[in-house]
Amino acid sequence: LGPGEGRAAVLLQPFVHQVGGHTSMLSYDEHTICKPLVSQELSFYESLPLAMRQFTPQYKGIVSVHLKKDSLGNLTLLASPGLGQPDSAGADPAVTLWHKCKWAASASGEHGLVKWSHTQVTKTFKESCPGKMLLRTDLQYRTDSLLEDANGNQPERKSHNPWGLHCHRQHLNRMSSKHNENKLHQFLLLENVVSKYSYPCILDLKMGTRQHGDDASEEKKARHIKKCEQSTSASLGVRICGMQVYQADTGHFLCKDKYFGRKLSPEGFQQTLRQFLCNGNQLRTDLLEPIILRLKALLSVIRKQSSYRFYSSSLLIIYDGQEHKESTDHHLPFPKTHGTNSSRVDVRMIDFAHTTFKGSKSNPNPTPHDGPDHGYIFGLENLIKILQSLLEGK
Repeated sequence: LGPGEGRAAVLLQPFVHQVGGHTSMLSYDEHTICKPLVSQELSFYESLPLAMRQFTPQYKGIVSVHLKKDSLGNLTLLASPGLGQPDSAGADPAVTLWHKCKWAASASGEHGLVKWSHTQVTKTFKESCPGKMLLRTDLQYRTDSLLEDANGNQPERKSHNPWGLHCHRQHLNRMSSKHNENKLHQFLLLENVVSKYSYPCILDLKMGTRQHGDDASEEKKARHIKKCEQSTSASLGVRICGMQVYQADTGHFLCKDKYFGRKLSPEGFQQTLRQFLCNGNQLRTDLLEPIILRLKALLSVIRKQSSYRFYSSSLLIIYDGQEHKESTDHHLPFPKTHGTNSSRVDVRMIDFAHTTFKGSKSNPNPTPHDGPDHGYIFGLENLIKILQSLLEGK
C-alpha cells in the first residue's frame, strides 16, 4: 500500500494551543497531537516509569507523515495511520472529520513563509464540527489578525496564540526546502492533554538549572548556559517558556512567549505566575491548592527517579479559563467538579528529546548520572514556594 492507501490519510492541522517549544505540534484528532519523532524521546516513552505516567501525556504510537504539494503550490501534511503504528485496529471515527485546510506557500521566494488560508479553515471547521466544538473553534479562529495583514503588520489582537503557527510555518519551510513528496517522516502520537478544557489556560515552564543535553556541541552548550545564567533558570531552577490565559472580561487569550519569559527577574516570574491565575476579573485562588498538591506529588516521584536527567523538558500547568457554574449551586455541598478534584487543574511533563537515563535504548552509553535530577527538584521546590506565598496572600 502506498502512503495513505487503505485507510484515510489524516490531514494534520497546527495545534492551536501550543504556547512554547520550537517543534511544530500538530493536531491529529481531537484527543491526539503529533510531533516529529526524536529517538531519545521515544525511548523515554517506551520505558516510562509507572509512577510518572500520571504526569506525562499518554504515548499512542508512531505515524508516518508526508508532505503534499498541489498544483497551486499549497502544502499539506498528511499522516498515514496504517503505517508504523502499533495499533492499526479499527479506524478512529474522528479521523473522518478532517477539514480540508490549505497551507499556501507565499509567492515571495521559492519557499517563502507559509501563509495560512484562514477563512477556509473557519468555514470547513464549521461544516465538520457540530455543536459544542463551534463555540471553541469560533473563539480559537476568530481572527486572522495574528497573521500579517497586506502590509506585513501584525496587529496586537490577542484572541489566538500565535506561537504554534510560527513554529508550524518554520517547520513546513524546513520540510519543503528539502522537499520530497515521497519521503516519509516519522511522528510521535501523544495524548492531547488540554482536549478536555473549553478554554485551556496553559503555563509552559522550562524546568531545571541546566538545559543542554549530554550530546550538545560546545557551541550549543555555551548558548544554553548563557540563557540559564541570564534568566530565572539559574536563580530559581525554572523559567517561563510560554503562556496563554483566558481573560473572561474580554473573551480573549492573553499570550506570552519564551522571549518574554527569558527577561523576567525572580520578582517578575512571581508576578507572571500571579497573572497566569488572573482571569481578567479576579485571582483564581481556588486553583492554588490543587496545583500545589499536584506539584508536591510530582516532586515525590521525581525524587525517586535515579539516573534520570530531564534536560530541556517542560512542565505544563493547565486549568480551564471558564469557571464551572456548579460552584455557585448551593444545593450540592460538594459539586462534582469542585473540591480538590484534580481534573480542574493538571500538571504534565512534556518534551523528552534530551532526557537521559540508565538503560535508554537510544543512548546505550549515557553519561552516568547518579541519584535524582537535583536541578529539576530545585525548580519544583521554588515553584511550590512561590505558589504557597500567593496562597498566603503575599
